[in-house]
Amino acid sequence: MSKQESVRQQADSIEASEALRIDQDKTEQLVEALNTDLAATYVLYHQLKKHHWNVEGAEFLEIHEYLGEAAGDAEAAADELAERAQALGGVPLAGGKRLEAHAPVEPEDDDVYDIRTSLHNDMEMYGEIIETVRDHVELAEGLGDHATAEMLREQLITLEEHAHHLEHYLEGDTLVLESATK
Repeated sequence: MSKQESVRQQADSIEASEALRIDQDKTEQLVEALNTDLAATYVLYHQLKKHHWNVEGAEFLEIHEYLGEAAGDAEAAADELAERAQALGGVPLAGGKRLEAHAPVEPEDDDVYDIRTSLHNDMEMYGEIIETVRDHVELAEGLGDHATAEMLREQLITLEEHAHHLEHYLEGDTLVLESATK
């Protein structure tokens, strides 16, 4: 096993990309925003997976599959955010504790709740992330980084679609008999 250890770039450091031609100050703001979104997305991912694993009830299969898809979208978004932060010259956040500490959202605790509560918690987290991403789209545009703004806009569409789907799952109409919900 190799003993070679050389740090190429310190965590939390930013070395603006010469190729992308975004100055250091702007790059620092962009990487901070992307790392915030990365952290929020990973917290969301883990909460969605928790609910995916623990869902029960009459609509089990459909919700189980939907939450798996939503978690997959979150994982893909996180990868895109990390790669953009790195391309700009930053170091993407890594590690569960660092991600959770940097996230602007609070994860649900470790207990397992009924699916309605779980989906409501997911919808709330999506809403908080949507607000943050909207702010970061404006930030990126204002700093002249149209590529980051476009990437975030595309992610925003997916975030809003999932929040909207959760809202529909939480509607009062259901195939479950009223006697089964008592």
